[in-house]
Amino acid sequence: MFLFFLITFVGISTATANPVSGAKPTEPKPLTKENLLDQPTDFDSLFNGKDLTGWGYRNKEQGEFVFDSFKGRNQSNDGRFKVIDGSLTVNPNNYVELNDPSYITLWTEEEYPNDFILTIEFRASKNADSGIFIRGIQLQCRDYLVAGPYKDLKNYKAQEWNRIEIVVKGNVALCTCNGELLEDALKLPATGSLGLEADRGQVEYRNIRIKELQ
Repeated sequence: MFLFFLITFVGISTATANPVSGAKPTEPKPLTKENLLDQPTDFDSLFNGKDLTGWGYRNKEQGEFVFDSFKGRNQSNDGRFKVIDGSLTVNPNNYVELNDPSYITLWTEEEYPNDFILTIEFRASKNADSGIFIRGIQLQCRDYLVAGPYKDLKNYKAQEWNRIEIVVKGNVALCTCNGELLEDALKLPATGSLGLEADRGQVEYRNIRIKELQ
């Protein structure tokens, strides 16, 4: 009788400690691909992930360009650029109404005459067409494998996050995407702002960072 109660007690205790027989411990979920891009730590951020502070349109008035700041605002006047879930989104929801082509590019308020390294992550919808302006000179930023011009890239991830690095030295830019060459000697003027173009389809940008070189 005593042995019966002992066996029963042990069985109940075991069931309480491990209510699901043979259950494996819960494994932590792996990081998504969106979180796997390494971030530089000694760079200055050009986009705070919350609003368009530091960015705006450049309006030509009486022969001069006047900066129209979007400080503290989460979208441009026409809705062509908008902050969504921490990303600076171009043509949100595939916005394509271009009533005034002069507003097709969003510019930084600051100009950058010194040598620098710029890193920027982007995710393009299928066949989307945007661009990164470096002192006014455009580097095409698109859904490359469909829209070109760099259709032979091996490391480009369609409709996922990719990273562009731009190294400017002596008014020449070396540009790569996920480590693959885009342009090895893009000629630039001596100074100018940085810009993001809204042409076709939705493109998202995040982690826009710059390091000015001494």
